[in-house]
Amino acid sequence: MADVTQLLAAWSRGESGAFEALVPLVYDDLHQRAHQYIRNERSGHTLQTTGLVHEAYLKLVHQDRADWKTRGQFLGVASQVMRRILVDAARERQAAKRGSGETPLLLDDAIAADGATSAVDVLALNDALDRLAAMDLRQSQIVELRYFAGLTVEETAAVLDISAGTVKREWSSARAWLFKQLQGASQ
Repeated sequence: MADVTQLLAAWSRGESGAFEALVPLVYDDLHQRAHQYIRNERSGHTLQTTGLVHEAYLKLVHQDRADWKTRGQFLGVASQVMRRILVDAARERQAAKRGSGETPLLLDDAIAADGATSAVDVLALNDALDRLAAMDLRQSQIVELRYFAGLTVEETAAVLDISAGTVKREWSSARAWLFKQLQGASQ
């Protein structure tokens, strides 16, 4: 963990080779998160886990001016990048299939208390998260870090510099709000 933090700091300072040295240390985490996202995608999608990680890598490599402080912060940003890649892919699929009569996948359990999810309409979730961010940026950030980055309550609290109790309350509130929004989008 200390190596990751040191490499993030070196990368922030613009030291050459720092990102390349960092990637092997976080690759398994990135691959695991990508696998979770792909598993929750609709059947028939074409993006594979490794492809998602590699696309995220290509986008992250250009984030060298970020002020990286922690592994959790990096994984949060990497998760946001993966989410954006999946949203873009879903939009492309939707544009290609517009008018094809395809029925959208219904959401039966948006974000369960244990973090498990069913397949979620990634576009509906993205739109709901954008609306949540407009209303409550911190709750949106908590969802990004907990749901997409897979951070624990304590890791999320450290990244956002708030208490674990606040994370728990905000996470619960955000999940309930998102569930309601996504349920309405699927009807």
